Parts: sequence; structure tokens; C-alpha cells
Amino acid sequence: MATICATRPALTTEQKAPSQLSLNTSQVGTPRAIPHKHIPYCSPGPRPASRGLDTPPASPPSPSQSIQLSSLTYPPNGYDKVSIDPPVYAITAERLSRAIDHLATQPLPAAEQVFPWLHGLHVENHLQLAFFVARKKALRRTPKCLRGLTIVKAGGDLTHSKLKAAIAPEEVLGPLTMAKDKKTEEAEFLDADPRDGFSVRNFQIQACKMATISDIVVYRDSKTSRAEAERLAKRLSRAQTAWQRKGDGLIPGSRLFNTFVVSDEYDLIESDRPELVALDSKGCITCKVTDFFHHERLEMMSMSAPSEISRNVWLGPTPDPTLVAEHEFCLQKDPADFDLMIEANDLAQIPDMRAFHILDGLLRQKATTGLAENAIPQLEFPGSGAIMPPTWSQAEVDGLLATCEWMHQQAHGRPYEQRRRDSKLSVASDVDGDGDSIMQAADDSKAGKKILIHCADGYTESSLLALAYYMYAEYLPVHEAWLQLHREKHRNFFAYGSDVALLRAIQPRILQASPKHCGDLTQLCPPVPEWLDKMDGSLPSRVLDYMYLGNLNHAQNPALLRELGIGQILSVGEPLLWGSQKDVESWPKEGLLFVDQVQDNGVDPLTEDFPRCLEFIENGRKKGTKTLVHCRVGVSRSATICIAEVMNELGLSFPRAYCFVRARRLNVIIQPHLRFTYELLKWEEFQCQKRGKPLRRELEWATVSREIAAMNKPYSRQG
Repeated sequence: MATICATRPALTTEQKAPSQLSLNTSQVGTPRAIPHKHIPYCSPGPRPASRGLDTPPASPPSPSQSIQLSSLTYPPNGYDKVSIDPPVYAITAERLSRAIDHLATQPLPAAEQVFPWLHGLHVENHLQLAFFVARKKALRRTPKCLRGLTIVKAGGDLTHSKLKAAIAPEEVLGPLTMAKDKKTEEAEFLDADPRDGFSVRNFQIQACKMATISDIVVYRDSKTSRAEAERLAKRLSRAQTAWQRKGDGLIPGSRLFNTFVVSDEYDLIESDRPELVALDSKGCITCKVTDFFHHERLEMMSMSAPSEISRNVWLGPTPDPTLVAEHEFCLQKDPADFDLMIEANDLAQIPDMRAFHILDGLLRQKATTGLAENAIPQLEFPGSGAIMPPTWSQAEVDGLLATCEWMHQQAHGRPYEQRRRDSKLSVASDVDGDGDSIMQAADDSKAGKKILIHCADGYTESSLLALAYYMYAEYLPVHEAWLQLHREKHRNFFAYGSDVALLRAIQPRILQASPKHCGDLTQLCPPVPEWLDKMDGSLPSRVLDYMYLGNLNHAQNPALLRELGIGQILSVGEPLLWGSQKDVESWPKEGLLFVDQVQDNGVDPLTEDFPRCLEFIENGRKKGTKTLVHCRVGVSRSATICIAEVMNELGLSFPRAYCFVRARRLNVIIQPHLRFTYELLKWEEFQCQKRGKPLRRELEWATVSREIAAMNKPYSRQG
């Protein structure tokens, strides 16, 4: 039997940090993955034929692009020495804050200056080397223009007392060994570059790579001794010495990078320098530092906030009290205002009549005597994809229809009225124990019960029940219900092909049972539109009202695009191959833009195409038409263009724009590769310049990459 619950979690304003905030650290746990999201495979495509084996993979930077980052911690003049051999310096929290701020206000070097080194070029990885550098050994060298500031927490527990961009020692240091004299410890950085395989998305190695070309700052929390922090700092200093000696040689007195220890106690940092604190000593998010996990959740809750799809029936995400308490815009309606909540999830079973009787009793009790504080009757229903064609049972279909009928009766205030005698799906008794007809209260028919259909993300697992109910309540075939929920109700939701196949098969039964059915049997089997047969998944993703993000199959379904009001197609690296000449001739040429010679290979730049792509999108917007941006799978090249437009239109920083688009790509995870991600950070600089604002990055390259890697790890094949 389906699970029925009459309680819900109490609201709390504290936001405990999820364990996923750290990657490859000592803390246990992985990010809580949102159900059904996945990372599609992105082929890098062929290496551009125009580039020979002995030529650089990208155009050389122009003189204006030549940038070299400076640092307030180099040279370490004016800093007290904690240790002479190896050298370690002391730094106050105030000077650390200024050093971080100084780095954030400097333009990054051009992508051509730091790639392909950032891809990871291991000397033994012949596949990676052959693709990126071939016989040009100079391209393997560490770029002199790039330097960072790496913050390491002694002890490595990042579940609390976490400073901005802090990482654990295990993320950068290899195992501790003893020197040949067995008197001193040897320390080396991890060899982050992959020894085999080919990837343009090595986000997980960037924090370690950047640590090798960074000044390193060690800090401790109140539970860690100063001596332990200083031991770690000395170990990191030795690793810096070993790295520089192995790389470009080390002349005495000419260290390029140094190690520091924060001299202030953590309590003082938390009270006097709140801008540095990501997680406080209790493990709560301070919201002073941009956090990808937190912002993705905020964007998802905002994008899928509950809205009414039919009378008294709402669709939205599972309420998150921690987010609602601080960010009211995420939820347009207080959960306490709902009379009933129906959660769709993969583990639920089809409700039966007993479940409906129990819920009827709970709702009557709530209406008359009330339930416990914050208690809302709840019902579970199988998530999308749970009822699979062609093996579904008659009982499953009956249960789905019975649920729709019971919901409609509750929403329209008729839970106790005389049922239709001819209905085989009636879910409650028509008479009481004495054989008398059950009468309803006069006010009940006017009010009805407010119902929230919900799931974790607000758009995936609940789509089967939402579509079925909308078809039933509004007397619509599946394709019309699908479009109306998206267009008129402005719902972003993901419908599996199996769900659509199921609803198409049982469509006559749903429409015949609909309370709006007028008896005309010819309306039960309307013709199926051509675009529906061409669908291989869900609709393209609505990122902005005038811009959609999709794949090549979406672009090659012009009838679907017209239904969505899309009159322009921006093809990034993937040409359209419409099979019908009629489609080609009917689509205006000015509504097509093809960006050629851009493969997803970590080599081809995309920044230079931003202006014409965004101008094309804007021209369509001025004409009142929407634009579909697509590549092959809609996660890298086209996602990069969409992020650039969101930054340009909404004025968001890259981390916030990334989370904005990621949330709206629904069940598919966007995957701009390393170079595109770096180019978007450079695009943020241009946006600041255009708006006359001073540049101040919210997060640096290493942290951006580390956060992306941690977010994607639960969905990767390796994770």
C-alpha cells in the first residue's frame, strides 16, 4: 500500500552544510544527487584538419592579451618568518583578506596563455600529448603568467570552520616519506595530470595544479593546535621547493612561491573577517561566500516554484524549509497552506482504496478538529518512468485513474458527495453504514482542498501524475496537456518517453473518465501531431523566456519549435539536416545562424563568436520570437552560449549564471569543458568593463573547477 503520512519537518533557519561541499577530503559522504539527472557523453570531435601536428592548437595571444598576475604575498617582504628552513611566514587574517581581494580584481591571462597546460599534460599520457601539443614541447611548460593563492585547512575537516576556497591537505600533497638520511621528512605535491585517457574536462585536477603555482596559506580551527598547522605549512613549503627544483630549477633565494600560516585564532577570523568564512564553526552556510551547491538549489527551487496547474492542484518541488526560511522567493506559497501533499518518488506504490479512505478521514479530522501543528496529510505516488510500457498492469492504470478522480473530487470540494453510479473507478463509498447517502457540508463544495504534487526537483518524478491529472481535469490529449503545461502554465518539467507512450495508450480511458467529457466518442482519439512522433525525449529547456537550450534532435523538429513559439535556431558547430525540403523552405533564412568550426575538443575557442550569437538572439527577441540554441547534445557549446547570454542579460557573475543555466537544463547536466569555462570567466571581465563596474571575481579558477567537479561527481560513471 502507498505510504501515508500526517507530519512534515519543522521549519528551521539554520542551514547545515551538506557533506558534498568538499571533494577528495577526509570528510565522509557524497553530494545528494537529484534523481534522474545524468551527464551525457560529449564527443570531442575530430582535431581540426587545418592544424598540423607541429602547430599550436590555438591562435597566439595578441600583445593586449599578455597578462601576468601579481600577488600581495609575493615577494614575502614584511611578513614575519615562522620557520627559516623550510621557509614559512606568518600572515594575519586582515592581510589574507586583502591578498584574496587583490587577486580577484586582476584580469586573468588569456586562454591561449594557460591552455593546454590546464588540461593536464602528463609526460606518459601520449594520447593527451599527441592531441594537444604533438612535437611542440614548449606548450607543456608551466605558464609563467598564472599564479594563485591556495588556502589549506590544517586537519582537513571542511564540514565546519571553512574559509573561502579552502581545501584539505590530501587534495594537494602526496604521501609523506622520509629522506635518505632518515632524519627529515620529504614532501611532494600530488601528480595531478592523468597518466592515461583523454579528457577536456579534468576539473578535478585544477585545485592541485594551481597549488603548484600558488602561494599557500595554512589556517586552523579552534580544535587544531598551532603546532599541527605549522607542521603542515613546513611540509607544503618543502613540496614547493621540490616542485620548483624539478620544474625550472631553484636558485637559492629565488623562490617563486611561498607558504604562510594564519597567525589569528579562528574565532577572531569569524568575528572580524566574515567575508572570508564559507562555513561557520557550527557548520552552517554563512552566505558570505558563493557556493555552487547552494545556488543550484536556490535556482532550482525558484525555477520550479509551486504554481497552480488546475483548480486547487499545484505542482512544485518538495518544500525545503532551510531555503524557504531565508529565501522566500524560492517558494511562492507556504507549505502550511496546502491541505494535502502528494510526493512522487521511485519507491512508492500505486495508492489503493484503503489509502484514499484513510486520507479522507485525515482531511475530515483536519477540517473539524485539526491535526498536530504543521501536520499535513501526505500521499506517495510512483515517480515518472515507474509504470513502463508495454508491461504495465491493468491495476496500475486503474490506480492512476483512481488517483486522478480522487484528487479532482478533493480539489473541487466534493469528497463526500453522491458518486457517479456508473463509474468503476469510484474510490469511496456512496452510502454510510445505515445505507443513507453521504451529504457534504455546504461550504465544502466552494472551497475544495489545496493539493501540492511534488518531488525533489519539482519537474521530473512528478511529471507522470501531473500530466495524467491535467489530461483528466482539463479533458486534453497528452500532446495538448504537455504543451499547455509548458506554455500557458509556464511549467518547466521533464517527461520521459515511456510516460508519454503510456499516456498515449490510455488516453481514451483518461478522456472518457474526465468530468469534462461530454459523451462525444470521436474526441477520445484525436490525431497525433507529427512533432510528437519525432520526440526522443522531452522538450528543449527554457533558460529565459526568449531562449531555449536543446540538442540536435530538437533543432531538427521544426514543427515542435513552432508549437513553442521558437522562430530562430542558433546551431553551434552542428549543421541542421532537415529531411523535408518543405521544412527548409518554410523556415526563414534570417532565422538561422550556423557557427562553424567549433568542436567540443578543448581547442577551438568560442569567445570570439559570443557577440554575433548574442546579437542574433537579441534580434529574435526584438521581433517577439524565441531562439533555440543547440549543439549535438546541448550541454557544452550551446550551454556556453546560453551562460554568456544570461551573464549579459541578467548581469550575473559566472558562478551564478552557471547555476542558473544548470538548473534550467532539467534532467541533463551542462558540461562546458575547461577552456569554455575559463573563457566564461574572461567574459565576466568584459561584462564588468561594459557596465563600468570594477572587476571582483566571486571565486577563482581553482575553486570554480573544484566546485564543478564536486557537483558532477555523483552523476559520473566513476562516482
